[in-house]
Amino acid sequence: MIRKIIKIDAEKCNGCGLCVSACHEGAIGMVDGKAVLLRDDYCDGLGNCLPVCPTNAISFEEREAAAYNEEAVRKNMEKKSSESSTAENMPPLEKVQQRISEKMHFGCPGMRSKMIERRKTSEEPDKAQTEDKVCGAENTAPVSQLNQWPVQIKLVPANAPYFNNANLLIAADCTAYAYANFHNRFMKNKITLIGCPKLDEVDYSEKLTAILAGNNIKSITVVRMEVPCCGGIVNAVKSALLQSGKMIPWQIVTISTDGEIIDE
Repeated sequence: MIRKIIKIDAEKCNGCGLCVSACHEGAIGMVDGKAVLLRDDYCDGLGNCLPVCPTNAISFEEREAAAYNEEAVRKNMEKKSSESSTAENMPPLEKVQQRISEKMHFGCPGMRSKMIERRKTSEEPDKAQTEDKVCGAENTAPVSQLNQWPVQIKLVPANAPYFNNANLLIAADCTAYAYANFHNRFMKNKITLIGCPKLDEVDYSEKLTAILAGNNIKSITVVRMEVPCCGGIVNAVKSALLQSGKMIPWQIVTISTDGEIIDE
């Protein structure tokens, strides 16, 4: 039959996966990092996925397509609900590892972990600049100290190889904007994880527990802003340390809203 159905432009798709969550019928999935229409008969043609796409990769088209099959959709969603229920009953560490595995399978570009190898240049200082010296000062070109990707706590794989024997930096994302010499003072020679405990609707302690439990972490530095809501990232680290059952040296550094270190 000829009917209205969604069309996804693979060139415009950035692999964010928002349309997958927005589709209540399970018609859209991720394949090789791109959103695709999995089955014509799962698409009801209402387009709940259209407004969430940040790149306007989704549109409607009129074409020959199988009729919308409400019964098939119902069975598919019941199956997914059953799988989700089974996953929720897993032990916390196994649950995190499954979620990570699922996201890695989707191939989201933001989830593709990698080490960043930097070749030292004559412009890079042999020693870290002092904490009060601004990065990129006279005759010194600023050099990124980021050693891995991704950096978002929500996206980083808990089993990434760069966690082994790592000194871990866990920072509220505002700190890098507030403190001018953040790269050299805090990120140098560390694996960096960032997040916002107020804006991210996720419990960081679950992911952090998996990271600490599954890897040999040498130390943890937590950098937070002075604002009260930033205490959430400290609490998540405390909880993760307790749940992992490991004794790992850790410290907390607090940055003021005008960019000064006020406690460490």
